[in-house]
Amino acid sequence: MDKEMRVFRLDELREHDGRSGSGTYVAHQGRVYDVSGSKMWPQGKHMKRHQAGADLTEDIKGAPHGPEVLERLPRVGTLAPERDPMDENVPAFLLKLFEKVPMLRRHPHPMTVHFPLAFCMVVPLFNVLFLFAGDASFEVTAFYMLALCLPAAAVAMTTGPYTWWLNYGAVLSRNIRIKMAVSALLFVLLAAGFVWRLAQPEVLHTLNGPGAAYLLLTCSYPVWVSILGWFGAEMTFPS
Repeated sequence: MDKEMRVFRLDELREHDGRSGSGTYVAHQGRVYDVSGSKMWPQGKHMKRHQAGADLTEDIKGAPHGPEVLERLPRVGTLAPERDPMDENVPAFLLKLFEKVPMLRRHPHPMTVHFPLAFCMVVPLFNVLFLFAGDASFEVTAFYMLALCLPAAAVAMTTGPYTWWLNYGAVLSRNIRIKMAVSALLFVLLAAGFVWRLAQPEVLHTLNGPGAAYLLLTCSYPVWVSILGWFGAEMTFPS
């Protein structure tokens, strides 16, 4: 096969990282470029962050420039598509759908999880503002946020197993076990807070035993969502 049209596997591309003397190549959207002559890739590294010998298709989306900077460089071949090992358990119709709408594979849970996390954070905030300012609208707002949090949490808990099965092969890791347990606990606490406030609209108007307990319950929400966020982030960005 002509050298300029060589087809690289990903493991072959990694050999051209600029450190082994076999050329400095990077890939973008299936095309492999030679960056050896670029002053922006000294020793095969760009901006002390991106190492050559890699597929930059996703990385370049966060760059301050577009792929046009690569198109100015010599093209040396193409990158063979890598089949995700997880795809073996995914129905064919879903794989075809992912080709048309890639975001359905990676984004449903990361997108939906932000809503309950945000609502859980502001519920105790508005309750505390009510106690300090004495304005009942703050406490009512906290209740509305709590009412919105329940369906948002249900959606996030539905997309979570979907993402876990699709992208992690449904492997019951330590992080997954913790996230499942804390999610279930948080949902129960959210439902308890909602029912309590619905049954006793003025429960927070007096910081007696029930009022203090209700405030403590709502103030626990940020703690639980922080735990969920920590272990979720550990899966995406391992420490």
